[in-house]
Amino acid sequence: MINLKFEYPNRFLGFVFVVLFLSSCATKDEIVYFQGIEDLQNYNAPENFQAEIEVNDVLQIDVSSLNEEIVQPFIMTSSSRQGGGGQNSQMQGYLVDVDGNINFPVLGEVPVEGKTREELEEFLTARLKEYVRDAVVRVRILNFKVTVIGEIGSSVIEVPDERLSIIQAIALAGDVSYDGKRENVLIVRMQDGKIIQGRVDLTSAEVFKDQFYYLKQNDIVYVEPTYRRVKSAGFITSWQGIVSIITTGFTLFYLFNNI
Repeated sequence: MINLKFEYPNRFLGFVFVVLFLSSCATKDEIVYFQGIEDLQNYNAPENFQAEIEVNDVLQIDVSSLNEEIVQPFIMTSSSRQGGGGQNSQMQGYLVDVDGNINFPVLGEVPVEGKTREELEEFLTARLKEYVRDAVVRVRILNFKVTVIGEIGSSVIEVPDERLSIIQAIALAGDVSYDGKRENVLIVRMQDGKIIQGRVDLTSAEVFKDQFYYLKQNDIVYVEPTYRRVKSAGFITSWQGIVSIITTGFTLFYLFNNI
């Protein structure tokens, strides 16, 4: 039978303090980014990523020609502006409706959802050549933005070039704090009218191969708190945690009573 004696309270409390201190410290594996990067030597990273146009996107579409008078009917005027709402001229453009279409001058209803910027440029150029032989079309997504929250602060990142990696988003938001889970970053995305989610491990070099490496417009990036952060808030996350605390306490108590 175990004889529980209270002979060494100071030593016991000191040892418990040391154990709790060490358990609260982060390891290298939890902090360092891109571990195993050497294994990706000469890896062919995708360089041609382009976001697809989605419902509620606001598009800037510029049409030009050597003869500017010929293309005037295809240029958006103040009376035909559909998006942006009010004073923000940067957001005035063609709003993609719930059916995935825009209302383009002369051409009428044009399907754009699911097309990349280059695909839409090629599509409109082909259509406009019926009217303007040397038509040049340029398309931009004006409202491309990503929301970042959690143990990294809160920010909405606007992306002018329509291409943003998870690494760039983390850097623009100010980097993950000491209390953030680098190995389990959550990305929430709307796709085909459904919510999908994925997780990326920033501590592993495999992040460069992940399908969520490049973010899409309106993605949400959430950095979860670490266990030590949750503990500091006074929460015990599961019954396993409670059992672990009780077991550890009795074990330490027994060991110190038998030193």
